[in-house]
Amino acid sequence: MENLENEHAFEELQETRANDVDEIVQPNKYEPALGMLFDSHEELFAFCKTYGKQEGFSVKVGSTKKGIDGIVKYATFACRRSGKSESKSANALKPKPNVKNGCDAQIGGCLNEDGKWVLRTLNLQHNHGLSLDKTRRLQLEEGDAMALLKYSQKKQAKCNGFFSIDLDEEDRLKNVFWADPRSRAAYKYFGDVITFDSAYLTNKYDMPFTPFVGVNHHGQSILLGCILISREDTEIFTWLFEVWLSCMSDSPPFSIITDQDKAMQKAIENVFSTTRYRWCLWHIKKKVSDKLWAFKERECIISSLLSTIYDSLSSDAFEEAWHVMITEYDLWDNDWFNGLYEERHRWVPCYLKDYFWAGMSTTQRSESMNAFFDGFVNSKTNLKQFVKQYENALRRKAELEWQADAKCFSKRTPCVSKYEMKRQVEEVYTISKFKEFQEELTALMYCDILDFVGSIYKIIESFGQGRRGIFEVVFEEAECEVNCICSKFQFRGILCRHALAVLIRDLVELLLERYILSRWRKDVRRCYSKVKVSYGVQNLSIQQERYEKMCNTFSEVADIASDDENSYKTVLDWIEKAMKDLPKQIRYESVEKTNTRGASCSNNK
Repeated sequence: MENLENEHAFEELQETRANDVDEIVQPNKYEPALGMLFDSHEELFAFCKTYGKQEGFSVKVGSTKKGIDGIVKYATFACRRSGKSESKSANALKPKPNVKNGCDAQIGGCLNEDGKWVLRTLNLQHNHGLSLDKTRRLQLEEGDAMALLKYSQKKQAKCNGFFSIDLDEEDRLKNVFWADPRSRAAYKYFGDVITFDSAYLTNKYDMPFTPFVGVNHHGQSILLGCILISREDTEIFTWLFEVWLSCMSDSPPFSIITDQDKAMQKAIENVFSTTRYRWCLWHIKKKVSDKLWAFKERECIISSLLSTIYDSLSSDAFEEAWHVMITEYDLWDNDWFNGLYEERHRWVPCYLKDYFWAGMSTTQRSESMNAFFDGFVNSKTNLKQFVKQYENALRRKAELEWQADAKCFSKRTPCVSKYEMKRQVEEVYTISKFKEFQEELTALMYCDILDFVGSIYKIIESFGQGRRGIFEVVFEEAECEVNCICSKFQFRGILCRHALAVLIRDLVELLLERYILSRWRKDVRRCYSKVKVSYGVQNLSIQQERYEKMCNTFSEVADIASDDENSYKTVLDWIEKAMKDLPKQIRYESVEKTNTRGASCSNNK
């Protein structure tokens, strides 16, 4: 069946992060010793990873050997810096960091006659430094501190709250947060759903560059704040979220997507108590190969898990499929699978699809933003260089958005159908979002109405290679409301092909305004686009110049009028009158944040 959220098959296993904290191991076993016993090689691997986290290094599977019966008999677990690697970057000006340096540290074990795994080989000597969280802080070189100080002072003078610096007990730099005025203004429009990923390293100090990222009306990633953090624990994340929330006028997002980091989860629950919290599905998938490496039926389990995740259109269907999978492959005692099941409401699509996520189920937005910065910073960039390159990156990002805005009014998308609703959506949606809508119209050729009883329709869709899916659509003609079990409209804000098939069958020609999200419209005037940015974007528009001049004047008026009640009311009355006198064709978006839970339509028969 089609992937509900356009996810694909499993990604290649990537480097396991040192801060994985979801392993379950025997208590009080933090120092390896020859002769230690474990119930399985999975338990030994979990112990090695926990020990590695404690000491400040990542662990990977080194090698395994199986007996003639196909059962793993011997395994080694090595430091992730073991072996040699060469840069695969095609761009000599943007080298990829080389973390492998031939480290020989490893732990080995084998299966004994009693069915236990015994620790047989041990080498704890590393040829590189270890990164202990408790000692990590920013080590400044000559010129770095002054560059950061000047940058923060300049920004603070123009925008109070732009910068926030966290020092340790010895007044050494630990964490740095900043958000420019444009990001703060954009949050009012695109802060409903954000992603947050702390896995991206941008400098040689081993400090994660962590962006808050949303998605704009073009479907582009948009930066909503950044931080360089010294370590990843609940205390640091709590500080970060509180500072960021204060910067965003104490208005928490409706939804947030992160990885499974437990320290981050606790901080989110503390600071964003009303925010819907989702785990990144991609981060879960990339761990599967690691968790199942020793299973003979590994590929079959992966295939079954994929089907269970994406083919389940309801919670009942997921529960049934999960039970079958766990039983068939005898995974009842697998701690990792049990942990995922307990938290299924945080990552399984069918539990989350009825809420608006702007089409996101992963932290791919954070990763794409990271990729964007890759063109300007890399692992060799020091803090002094980072200050300048960061603004160059933001300048380019803003220019790309303005270019997309301009194209929306100067370029038309080729028509693939003559439906009137297609023309209606094309006139108001940005190009990228209209293309998404048009893709659903195009896919109507693969959909047929099997039957319908009253307001309930059965839609069959062909996916090719003999694969088909059946979707239930409820169309309440009196209320002009249509809902499909796939919930694409609720999740993405784009009406699905199944619902469109029903509307067209009932001769619906035009959609009501409720059907078309203002979030994706091109004809909405969003004030953040007029905010003058400090990174010197070229060819500033006359609208931006006007906007800045008015903001400065309004600020002076507000400063004077706020001291006197009568003056305050006079100014407010004048503003209200001026708003009414503005040209009616100028459209302003409401920044009211509401979740999309259904769709309405105009029935023109």
